[in-house]
Amino acid sequence: MRVISLLPSATELVCAVGATAQLVGISHECDFPAAIADRPVLTRSRIELGGSSRDIDRAVRAAVLDALSVYAVDAALLARLAPDLIVTQDLCEVCAVSLDDVRGAVARYAGDRVAIVSLRPTRLEDVLDDVVRVAAALDRRSAGEELRAALQRRIAAIATRATARPRRPRVATIEWLDPIMLGGTWMPELVTLAGGDPVGVTAGAPAPTISPSELRTLAPDVVLIKPCGFDLARCLAERALIEDSLLASVGPATRVYVTDGNAYFNRPGPRLVESLEILAACIDPIEFADFAAGHAGALLRLR
Repeated sequence: MRVISLLPSATELVCAVGATAQLVGISHECDFPAAIADRPVLTRSRIELGGSSRDIDRAVRAAVLDALSVYAVDAALLARLAPDLIVTQDLCEVCAVSLDDVRGAVARYAGDRVAIVSLRPTRLEDVLDDVVRVAAALDRRSAGEELRAALQRRIAAIATRATARPRRPRVATIEWLDPIMLGGTWMPELVTLAGGDPVGVTAGAPAPTISPSELRTLAPDVVLIKPCGFDLARCLAERALIEDSLLASVGPATRVYVTDGNAYFNRPGPRLVESLEILAACIDPIEFADFAAGHAGALLRLR
């Protein structure tokens, strides 16, 4: 089976169930594991992503308003790669190439010959279900079930340790810097599992946009900044904005952390468990000192 993944988390899933060798094409955002670095890239961004958080947000909103896809798919390359299966998503028009564009590209060269699996996880359980769903599409259901069980065991172990806390701190996770967006979908569940009380969000719902004054009203004890698509260095490139907008909007006793929002948290795949470890280390750095040490390279405390 020849497989194309147009979603970073799906690429990680394909590899995690032992199908790396079957992966013949990826998206421009797929960067993990290292073994897939030599695969042909089938997508590109139609907007400039090198500006500030505000610039990127405006460009994306303008594209969506004009009914344009944020990403383009190389239909000619897709035809040459001749996949049997394409894994993509229809959850977020900003996260990856649209499902309609994938269907259009496939229709132009292969008709109904290619199977398309489109993922749409909004809750943690959906992510775990997708592990088995993708594995089944690869004829590797047993490997998917084993991986799902292993991830569930790790999640349960963290949740059990988190119950030892005498109180649950109020936690805000930041999905985007300008405008400020809070982490929605599966993030509130991760906060709860890690021993915190998620503020301003509802599990399964999209990321809400709030003002600095609204963030102040939420009165978080812990703030975790993990902008979607930004690694730690890219996030810190906008440190002045973080200082002026976010740190100025929370109390002096609030603990504020910055982490890698590209590798973790925003990819609904196996590394959500590592994301939970990072979150637990922020909420309780004493109880979860092992996680803080293990993820030191991806986590920085600002205050």
